[in-house]
Amino acid sequence: MSITGTYDSTIYCNPANKYCVVRIKTSDQSVPEGARARRKYADHLIRFVAVGYDLPCTDAVELSFDGEWVDGKYGQQLQVGHWKPIVPRTEDAARNYLSSGLVKGIGEKTAAEIVARFGVNSLDILEKHPEKLLEIRGITENKLEDIRTSFVESSALRDIMTLLAPFKLTPAAAQRIYQHFGPASVKILKENPFELCQVSGFGFLRVDAIVQSMDTRLNTPMRIKGALYYGLDKARTEKGHLFLSRDTLVCEALKLLNKRIPDPSQRVQKAETETVLDEAILNGSVVSMKESIYLVDQFAMEDETARQIALRLLPGQAPEDVTGQLEDIRARFGIRLSAKQETAVRKAFRHNLSIITGPPGTGKTTVLKSILEVYRLLHPDRKIMLMAPTGRASRRMAESTGFEEACTIHSGLGLLAGETDNAETDRTLDADLVIVDEFSMVDMWLARQFFTRLKAGARIVMVGDPDQLPSVGAGNVFKELIECGLIPVTVLDEIFRQATDSRIAYNARFINSGSAKLYYGEDFMVVESKTQEEVAEILMDLYCKEIQENGIERVQILSPYREEGDASVDRLNENLRERLNPFRSEEEEIRLGGKVFRTGDRIMQTRNTKRVSNGDLGFIRYIKDTPDGIRIGMDFGGDRQMEYAMEDMANVALAYATTIHKAMGSEYDVVLIPLVAAQKFMLYRNLLYTGITRAKKKVVLVGQKALLYMAVNRNGNVKRNTLLGERIGSYYKAFARKEKETLPEFLEEKLRNAG
Repeated sequence: MSITGTYDSTIYCNPANKYCVVRIKTSDQSVPEGARARRKYADHLIRFVAVGYDLPCTDAVELSFDGEWVDGKYGQQLQVGHWKPIVPRTEDAARNYLSSGLVKGIGEKTAAEIVARFGVNSLDILEKHPEKLLEIRGITENKLEDIRTSFVESSALRDIMTLLAPFKLTPAAAQRIYQHFGPASVKILKENPFELCQVSGFGFLRVDAIVQSMDTRLNTPMRIKGALYYGLDKARTEKGHLFLSRDTLVCEALKLLNKRIPDPSQRVQKAETETVLDEAILNGSVVSMKESIYLVDQFAMEDETARQIALRLLPGQAPEDVTGQLEDIRARFGIRLSAKQETAVRKAFRHNLSIITGPPGTGKTTVLKSILEVYRLLHPDRKIMLMAPTGRASRRMAESTGFEEACTIHSGLGLLAGETDNAETDRTLDADLVIVDEFSMVDMWLARQFFTRLKAGARIVMVGDPDQLPSVGAGNVFKELIECGLIPVTVLDEIFRQATDSRIAYNARFINSGSAKLYYGEDFMVVESKTQEEVAEILMDLYCKEIQENGIERVQILSPYREEGDASVDRLNENLRERLNPFRSEEEEIRLGGKVFRTGDRIMQTRNTKRVSNGDLGFIRYIKDTPDGIRIGMDFGGDRQMEYAMEDMANVALAYATTIHKAMGSEYDVVLIPLVAAQKFMLYRNLLYTGITRAKKKVVLVGQKALLYMAVNRNGNVKRNTLLGERIGSYYKAFARKEKETLPEFLEEKLRNAG
């Protein structure tokens, strides 16, 4: 169904996902009676409602909408799958289109000048010879690039959405496709739609269902290749694997290929799948290393990270004797180190890379303070940088060490929000000493960025707890670095005086060792409850009580599960907000799709920006309507008060409760954790260990004690497929044999033992 009309008004628009409900006016009599507005208008045109993503909100040009009429709660509406502007070959039409806002960077004045210069050929110039726009006053090289990019991308996105209309594609998904394939997107998708399996959000079964509707043969190489790609990507996103073994990958691909084929005679055979895999290896579409199959970018990450680490293991700065400096800080600051703590400090000054691990309460912070003070004494003019994966962890690091310049790894490296974003610069860190806390949270992508941007010869100290949950992204970097045997590791395992009265530190050790014989008392308790509804009620009562006594910033509910059930993060947030911050007026509330935010809400940032990091907690201080639209006052503490526009709120969530994964790198005085049967498939030792070690003063587990014992006895450290440690060793041996300088004694011995 195609309808031609003009934009009339906006009924609803979600700036986060660009879902729009707009009113369109048209003279087209094919509009169903049930879809027509009852009101009669002076222009005698028909009004109807169109819904879809990224619909144009301008009446400057006529528009063509392709879609289908659907019945819904608000009557019959046009569900738009694709739209395009209709631009007659006239100067007025070209001027209207260029000034409509559909091409970023061109306003009314510039549009008039372009049309005055190029006339009816203006759009042809924009499409085929955009460099000629430099003849227009005010259009610089940079502005031209913005205009050209906007025009090319908008055209490409419309073409992508038209081609993939059966997928009910959103503009955000089309954008991901364009970012992945670039200007060749449409050509690639026409020739092999299974290439979509390389793009996040496009599962093989979803793509396959559409392709099969076109009567494509079941054993085509492109279909098999799509299943292989998807199998590797699914292993990366769901299991954290960087590769799959050849046999496992072929088996996973065959499951996908034959899932909906009941007739055995029509199923894809193993030999056919292996043939396509061999061809993909030969043409470089995937990488095979010792029968381990990688996506190309995953192999490049692991390989480059291993190479950079191996290079930094070679002799660099001369080892430094810090005996005098340790005596000095002991006298000046009263810092007294245990034998293992002192060993950790000395290793930091003997080697380019060193690792410090240990559970809470074992004095890691004291070691870091000592390293910093010793380094300042030795090298007062050299630069030090403290980093952590999250904003909260970096600020906690700054507070505990007294070193104010701690930052996130992303901000320190000049990175944007995540793996799909580019770096702002290819900057090299000029720090001479780099200390990174919570290194267990670093995935392979971030590890590559980190190790490739460090200054040559810098000393690097990595601190973390390998028994916590592994990184959210693929890889198991910290564990591989520890187990490769080439990097000096100090394990702190003595619980110190300040933690001896805390059952949390001891129980963390017991849980980590698989023992359910825990100590219970005022700072570590289990409140028995059987049903999830009861658990949720008790949690909320306890939360309200604890925030009255300790303050809301010092108390956190950590749930294993985000969705579904009364004890999930989403449900707890909704219900707690109604208790603590009920509706007062429409002026103090905004709606963003299914989200509701109010003045006073406890919130969390879910995406890195230049000033706020993923995981940062704060409050909404005000909501106000301004001439520039609705503005939301956000307070993340300190000097981080800022105004958000509506679209910025897409990266904000309620945070009365959050997941244990999201709390990694954070600490709270009081932590409340539900234990419910519906979530038992997520209850593992390392998840429970991570949750309780977020607490400094008190842990309350609410639910069935039997589930606590079950979790303690289930080892959640499932092996992730990565060869990082092995590859570090291979590169190190190759590099070291070429080195003329004498190797450190402990590495010389390892080389001899390795042959």
